[in-house]
Amino acid sequence: MPSTLITGANRGLGLEWARQYAEEGWRVFATCRHPAEARSLRGLAEEHERLSVHRLDVTASEDIRALCWELEEEPVDVLLGNAGVYLEKNIAEFGSLCYHDWLRTLEINTMGTVRVAERFVDNIARSEERLIVAVSSHMGSIADIEDPGSYYYRSSKAALNAVMQGLAVKLKPRGVGVLLLHPGGVNTRMGPRHGIPPEESVRGMRRIVEGFHLDRDTGTFVKYDGTPMPW
Repeated sequence: MPSTLITGANRGLGLEWARQYAEEGWRVFATCRHPAEARSLRGLAEEHERLSVHRLDVTASEDIRALCWELEEEPVDVLLGNAGVYLEKNIAEFGSLCYHDWLRTLEINTMGTVRVAERFVDNIARSEERLIVAVSSHMGSIADIEDPGSYYYRSSKAALNAVMQGLAVKLKPRGVGVLLLHPGGVNTRMGPRHGIPPEESVRGMRRIVEGFHLDRDTGTFVKYDGTPMPW
């Protein structure tokens, strides 16, 4: 039975990843900061006995350590670094930037993903698929910047892309792959109102995950429809 550990699984893309993998019969370790408040996720767990809900704040070392102990013997085929924030959406402009929010964005979007990967790399290395997936964004593409704004989010995703490329080189000798995915403009709380449905985005990203080949694909940055993304 393949397994996946998903961060930020209480809503949006994370919830849809959990739903689709659970429906495929995967063992799903779905995490979020406040499980008691994650009604949709807990409802999904009631429908699928192989899906369990776990507390995890990706910025909290004690949460990561506790979950690592809990899942110490569990192989993780696909680690999905999905948790993220977009704190300045429509509000932060040059001249009135909030550096506390900027640091918080980097802490969650960049360092949070790396923290979890670092603690669970042995679980991943013991699995069959051995893959780390980071949900990034086209906004992390420096070559794709045409408009001002979104400085916190853009920089956090560009940094995530850089770190994950480095990890791809580091972990390839262990047989562990790294894949960066752009989900497209998705109709979620963080995405555009008229974006594509989460179901469509996740189906596309899953196809890329399923077709992943270590020698060919590790360290690549790809859109949900298979289009290579610029750096």
